[in-house]
Amino acid sequence: MADDPFMLIAILAALGVLVILMIGIGGFAKGGEFNRRNANKIMRLRIIAQFGAVVLLLFALWMRSA
Repeated sequence: MADDPFMLIAILAALGVLVILMIGIGGFAKGGEFNRRNANKIMRLRIIAQFGAVVLLLFALWMRSA
């Protein structure tokens, strides 16, 4: 796995999704003005990042099988 740069990029993208998710959950738990202003933006960003991570992961797996 260490010799496959696409898999490494896919794993980093998945970790990025995790960070965005934690920020969203933290904002939701805290509530207040930050959550009111940013909840939808953070959710949209997470969905876009998650889509990118899945595409990268599928590409990495496809490259490994080829």
